[in-house]
Amino acid sequence: MKANNNLGIWMDHSVANLIDIDARKECGSIASNFTSDTKEDALNKSENLMHNKRQQMNEKFYDTIGAQILKYNHVLLFGPTNAKVELHNYLNKDSHFKNIKIDVASSDNITDNEQVAFVKNHFAKV
Repeated sequence: MKANNNLGIWMDHSVANLIDIDARKECGSIASNFTSDTKEDALNKSENLMHNKRQQMNEKFYDTIGAQILKYNHVLLFGPTNAKVELHNYLNKDSHFKNIKIDVASSDNITDNEQVAFVKNHFAKV
């Protein structure tokens, strides 16, 4: 059963920082396994293999984030890259997320404190 709370996720393709402003503790981070070493290793074999590997690892990354999102009613995805849009599109294909309100916003590379402030500001307006 979902709690009535909000979650902010600052993300790029390498890491997702989960920010629950209602919780008394930090939610933590989720790191992608698709590192520059993995990319280089796959690219040395073939470009097609590298793209397939990236897609598979991004899906695992998004599944891991999605498992956390299921605990919330309202989620804000934000960050400097298009990873937030990719995750949003990925989640829209899954009916488990149909009752969760998901907002997407752009932001720069910002500090942890700025991320928390961004999330607080967003949900204060909602």
